[in-house]
Amino acid sequence: MSIAAPGWRYILIGLVLAAFGGVAALKYRFWIGWVPWTLGLIFSAFCCYFFRDPERPLPTDATLIYAPGDGVVMSVMKEEGSSAVTMRMFLSVWDVHIQRSPAAGRVEKVDRLEGTYVHAGKPGSQRNHRSVVTLRPEGREPLVVEQIAGLIARRIETWPKPGDALKAGERYGLIHFGSQAAVHFPNSAECTVKPGERLAAGLSPIGRWK
Repeated sequence: MSIAAPGWRYILIGLVLAAFGGVAALKYRFWIGWVPWTLGLIFSAFCCYFFRDPERPLPTDATLIYAPGDGVVMSVMKEEGSSAVTMRMFLSVWDVHIQRSPAAGRVEKVDRLEGTYVHAGKPGSQRNHRSVVTLRPEGREPLVVEQIAGLIARRIETWPKPGDALKAGERYGLIHFGSQAAVHFPNSAECTVKPGERLAAGLSPIGRWK
């Protein structure tokens, strides 16, 4: 299993800390270097796990809409001030954090919205710092998909730019540490999942076009 490229900087930080601890243990006393050596190795191992990037086959059924992330469905509802049905899912630190496109289409716009940093699984997290991608599948109404920061997650990467074409299930971004993802369905689509269901990005259908 490969590791997402942005994860290597964190892994390197942990290894440098471990190396510093090892030198301190040899040059001075073992207990002086034991703490940074242990913490550095644990941090690097955790980052190897967190930033894992498994290969997955791209879905081929164009009538379906797929999960943008790995995690558990938090809510499926029409939120205040919107006529669209929104599906929100929580990604814990133990989930894969690569986001994948829920459908094939062309990116119309990418908006960065500043906000709070409350826990991504709590009410009010929809107002957190987030990246919003508007994706227009050919011949259909646009889908809006969000990457949402959490209490620990403070960095969001969104790779495509307006005009780029995405395939269903194609990697399009990464959130560093625990977070939330959301899909806003147009009226021409329906959400087919319920709160509590566990999803896998690019593999689990979450809706279908009417």
